[in-house]
Amino acid sequence: MTQPRANDKPSRSEFLQVRGLRYHVRHWGNPGAPKIFMLHGWMDVSASFQFMVDALQGDWHVIAPDWRGFGLSERTYADSYWFPDYLADLDAILAHYAGEEAIDLLGHSMGGNVASLYAGVRPQRIRRLINLEGLGLPSAKAEQAPGRFAQWMDEVRNRPLMRGYDSLQEVAARLQKNNARLSDERAAFLAPHWAAQDAAGLWQILGDPAHKQVSPILYRVDEMTACWSRITAPVLWIEAKESDIWRFFGQHTLMRDEIDRRIGFIPKVQVEMVGDAGHMLHHDQPELLATLIERFLAQPA
Repeated sequence: MTQPRANDKPSRSEFLQVRGLRYHVRHWGNPGAPKIFMLHGWMDVSASFQFMVDALQGDWHVIAPDWRGFGLSERTYADSYWFPDYLADLDAILAHYAGEEAIDLLGHSMGGNVASLYAGVRPQRIRRLINLEGLGLPSAKAEQAPGRFAQWMDEVRNRPLMRGYDSLQEVAARLQKNNARLSDERAAFLAPHWAAQDAAGLWQILGDPAHKQVSPILYRVDEMTACWSRITAPVLWIEAKESDIWRFFGQHTLMRDEIDRRIGFIPKVQVEMVGDAGHMLHHDQPELLATLIERFLAQPA
């Protein structure tokens, strides 16, 4: 069992059937308080928001699912995870917890991309949107399709594996390898949420290895920006000044001009840059993020 830190706000788990899968949903706070939905990124889990939730000063009901195939949510046992499924899963989760009310939605990285797409597809559902480093991916070109399909089929034949770890201390060290700013205390808290022990005694990352396969569907930025242009809610866009997200883009590194071009499609956007933080800025600067978020949510409509 995870040992709580001294100032942890307690969370509770709920399991929900979402489009045929058993979803894990984490809750913090008073169920009668205003809701904030938080969506984690790729190879992450809902507990990742603990430090930011701890820093919130107001009375909130934070609702954070583990995406399908991550954390304690069920895996699809299919060859691939299709991005539109995240949108439909989110639609079902919001309907369950919020009915038709407009909600406050926050997403980090992949979760920020899902949240921003959803806000353009269902603009009436979103009161305010907070995007933490949800930049999207580099745009692909049609001529990449034959090679991408071939790569995907090769990976389906030889599915990727996740390595196991001998101890939670090794899992914590792996988290700190990803983020050198992550303190020992925070890494120790996250490790048992990020991994679980298997029958052989090894600690396995709670992410389906199928997530590591390349997608056979090319990423089309023009479709993303078409969705972003339909967002009607005010948007708080937050980036980390020392983000290392660029390393995931290979030769298609996003330059500042391209990021600003994409942001320009969002009709009502406030941009904030957070210093002394990398891509996992909710781990690096949770107190500052909490202040920015609550100030934004308190603004008059």
